Amino acid sequence: MRLSIVIPAYNEEKRIRKTLTDIIAYCRKRNIVYEIIVVDDGSADSTASVARNAATQSKAPIRVIRGSSNEGKGSAVKKGILAAKMPHVLFCDADHSTPIHTLDVFSQYLKYDIVVGSRNLPESKITKPQPFLRSSMGKLFPLLVRMLGVKGIQDTQCGFKLFKTAIAKKLVKQQRLHGWAFDVELLYLAQKHGYSIKEVPVSWRNDPNSKVRILRDPMKMMLDLLRIRWNDVMGRYGK
Repeated sequence: MRLSIVIPAYNEEKRIRKTLTDIIAYCRKRNIVYEIIVVDDGSADSTASVARNAATQSKAPIRVIRGSSNEGKGSAVKKGILAAKMPHVLFCDADHSTPIHTLDVFSQYLKYDIVVGSRNLPESKITKPQPFLRSSMGKLFPLLVRMLGVKGIQDTQCGFKLFKTAIAKKLVKQQRLHGWAFDVELLYLAQKHGYSIKEVPVSWRNDPNSKVRILRDPMKMMLDLLRIRWNDVMGRYGK
């Protein structure tokens, strides 16, 4: 596999080094031809410096894209995908909640245009669950997604998704959302344009330092679902 790995990062100086170390070790062991693109979304800490130091020390193909302001995870992922050079592009979270070795399973489904990790399938394994309130919101949101947007996918928000790069670039060029619901928009667009999607169960652990704000962000995400439909009705996604 020849793979670009995009890691959106905001104030991740404490976690990014271990994530990069794990990814580098995995890719070298599997003889994957890879590049890692860390997109620092306007961090106020030393995220970019830590990532650059990791690149120097490991001599790994790591590029760091530094944003001047915090634009949102969706914007960071978009920048990373547009910079990707390999035939496949994976985006994964900086907290490494879904371990990189999940690619062993994903590699069985490379015939699909998009492979998405899922925490909500019967075979999924949650090694460290979320608190009750966050878990409850996590179950309600996919229901609303299926009602208002993406059909047939149990979990649109897992931060581990693999795309054929050419297709990913087409999708993000139509992307209009920069916040947490950008995943829904990309999958909505993928279905609209007839791309094939495979949902695969993953092992996942909750990180207590999650950047999702439990009261504010879910409301924004729900409003974004309406924006996706409105954008489509207004013809903003093309044909």
